[in-house]
Amino acid sequence: MAKDKKSVKKTEPVFREVATSGDGRDITRNYGGLMRALMPQDSVLQGKGGDYALYEDVLRDDQVASTFQQRRMAVTSSEWGVKPGGGDRSSRMAADFLAEALRHVGWDAVTDKMLYGVFYGYAVAECLWGREGGLVTLEAVKVRKQRRFAFDAQGRPLLLTTEHPSGESLPERKFWHFHSGSDNDDEPYGLGLAHWLYWPVFFKRNGLKLWLIFMDKFGMPTALGSYPVGATEEEKRRLLAALRAIQTDSGIIVPEGMKVELIESARGGQVSYESFLDRMNAAIAKVTLSQTQTTDAGGGQYRADVHKQVRNEVVKGDADLVCDSFNRSVATWLTEWNFSNARPPLVWRRVSEDKDLRPLAERDRILFGMGLRPTGEYIRSTYGEGWLAVSPDVPATGEGHMPLES
Repeated sequence: MAKDKKSVKKTEPVFREVATSGDGRDITRNYGGLMRALMPQDSVLQGKGGDYALYEDVLRDDQVASTFQQRRMAVTSSEWGVKPGGGDRSSRMAADFLAEALRHVGWDAVTDKMLYGVFYGYAVAECLWGREGGLVTLEAVKVRKQRRFAFDAQGRPLLLTTEHPSGESLPERKFWHFHSGSDNDDEPYGLGLAHWLYWPVFFKRNGLKLWLIFMDKFGMPTALGSYPVGATEEEKRRLLAALRAIQTDSGIIVPEGMKVELIESARGGQVSYESFLDRMNAAIAKVTLSQTQTTDAGGGQYRADVHKQVRNEVVKGDADLVCDSFNRSVATWLTEWNFSNARPPLVWRRVSEDKDLRPLAERDRILFGMGLRPTGEYIRSTYGEGWLAVSPDVPATGEGHMPLES
């Protein structure tokens, strides 16, 4: 028998947050009553003392520095702009004001430093406000060292100082920050590329040490000295000094009755240290760029194009991360302070490569010759803005003249 609809109790929506991390009920964290700041849940950091200085050392690797620089420069070299949040005059004024502020603070340089948040997992910048007439201005954006900050259970940044090692509270609408890489919103520290890069760099450095030992052993034969029975300690020391001199001197002398010979190291098969280091470099490139062919040679043109497309998708994600976090914070704050009736503007970056329009233009010319006329919407979406429809009775200025569909 079907239930009477009137007898079904309606469930009201629950507006409060339930699965919070700030009330001590999060089973994934250990809470100490005296600590305000949460500890990062990065397993590598937890096993190595929890200091982000560990990851600063990872940046010293040549492959890490090169690939991460490539990733950052792909963002900062792209075009950027500010789009009004609405079509009204106040929104357009807010967009113009923000664009001028970003030019003043050096938006590309700020973006480059904030992108280190992708490496460490989070980034924090301090906004220096000023006043000009009745407007609040953005005088500078100073990106601070990540490990100077921690986060509380509500995800708010705390400044770690000598006076307050557990973190001191920061003023509202002063610090711009974001986190990336984590698979949940309970981790304010994010999970940066350094988490995955640590072990390839560690193994690579130890492999280099072994390679140097190998080259020393197999590049220079081991010297063997023989002394007669009854040799004194002084004679033994003189013989040992002569053996050591073989490494640097072109000629040596040994006591009479003693002899020196060289032991050549014998090894069969192929030495694998170089291939091991190549493997670690490939792993670093794959973690940083999600592919390898924009850093290493090899493969055909098709594979290279595919790998470049993958890298561009990663770069676009970085650009969107920085712009979106800025739009939700600094851009919104400035607009609400200065243009209360405006909708906040949006900072954007164009990181996609321009398409080769020649094949499309040739195809469109052929289709026009077959009697098909393109619409204005198609022209704008394919070739961009800046085109005006031409009346059909206006004579063409050249072959392939295509009036737009009215």
